[in-house]
Amino acid sequence: MPRPPGHGPGYEIKRQEIIDRAAELFARKGYAATGINEIGGAAGLTKGALYYYIGSKENLLVEIQSRVMRPLLRTARRIARLEVDAVLRLRLLSEALLSIILRRLDHIWVYEHDYRMLGGDNRTRLLRQRGEFEGIISNLLAEAMDAGEFRETDPRLAMLQFLNMHNHTYQWVRPDGRWDAGYLSREYCATLFTGFRAGPGPVDDLEKRVLRFREQHPEIVLDPVEGEEREA
Repeated sequence: MPRPPGHGPGYEIKRQEIIDRAAELFARKGYAATGINEIGGAAGLTKGALYYYIGSKENLLVEIQSRVMRPLLRTARRIARLEVDAVLRLRLLSEALLSIILRRLDHIWVYEHDYRMLGGDNRTRLLRQRGEFEGIISNLLAEAMDAGEFRETDPRLAMLQFLNMHNHTYQWVRPDGRWDAGYLSREYCATLFTGFRAGPGPVDDLEKRVLRFREQHPEIVLDPVEGEEREA
């Protein structure tokens, strides 16, 4: 939701704080069970002052969903356009997805559990964004199959396997735990790609190629949250 005319930077700072507090509450209690007064109390605002910043409770849900999909989809598009093989792009996309899961855990919880609470255009837009993200993964998997790197299978089924392994991570991962996004991505992709592979090829030296790509292209930011912060 853009800043209304005449509002200074302090308005936006407070609005972002409100979204953070709402994400924490929604993740802990659920969107439907969290009242507007409770959100206001967590943000130190009266109900009237809260509406000044957010407009409606559903706007908070829209903003939380947007904080997940906007940077993730922008990064996925960037990765899809890279001039490297599809297996490497899938590995980079895997780490980008896990990075945003670990960095915005409350938001991911709300994203996965409460998106059905959105109505009308808000829900249609989110479903369209989800469809685009799934399409990017499916297309990369199909490209790897066409190149003989992965065995032939239904790209949609392969995409669902890819997402099922990644998307459930939010249920148990701890941002300060022993496994970071890079480690989890290496392990997930080793498991998935070994199953997908058609024979010897790009899977064998994948991690060496990931390191080489990053050394050769330090200017390409593929962490969704870091990229969003740089472009803000």
